[in-house]
Amino acid sequence: MTEQQPTARAEAGTQDTRITDFWDAARGHLGWGRLDSVMGESVDGAVAPPAWSFGDDARLADELLAQVLDGRKTATSTALAEMTASGEPLPRVGDVSIVLDSAGDPRALLRTTEVAVVPFDQVDAEHAAAEGEDDLSLESWRREHEVYWRRVLGDAGFSPTMDVVIERFELVYPRTGPTPPVD
Repeated sequence: MTEQQPTARAEAGTQDTRITDFWDAARGHLGWGRLDSVMGESVDGAVAPPAWSFGDDARLADELLAQVLDGRKTATSTALAEMTASGEPLPRVGDVSIVLDSAGDPRALLRTTEVAVVPFDQVDAEHAAAEGEDDLSLESWRREHEVYWRRVLGDAGFSPTMDVVIERFELVYPRTGPTPPVD
């Protein structure tokens, strides 16, 4: 199986109430009050962050989201060519985003913790394992991501030296692990 960074971004002007409601719930749960000017001057003026789903089909979107929610997946990668073609900016440390399931329902709020651009053949075993897929090996990561990128970019678009944006993230909402006791 392969996965990719955002493929189905929700446009800011066309966000549906599911995303807005999820964003409001996440902010409230996290106690996020005043937010920086990128998201709005106050909670009331805050605009939801980008919303996207993993992969290029419904099965992959749900499978990879489940890995994020269970804590197995803490990294992702995107061919730089994909981002360039769509005009999508590179992620930055501290960025937050909403991950959607295959039905378009928001399910997770992630915060980017590390970003690098490296050639495909220089992605290391630690990153491959953090992506949480298959047997967690670098060999599996390379095999499955090559298949994915040949499908998405075409055979001519894939190269072992093509640039890949690798990203680490943390799940900030909903949080995983034991639920704190209620008084």
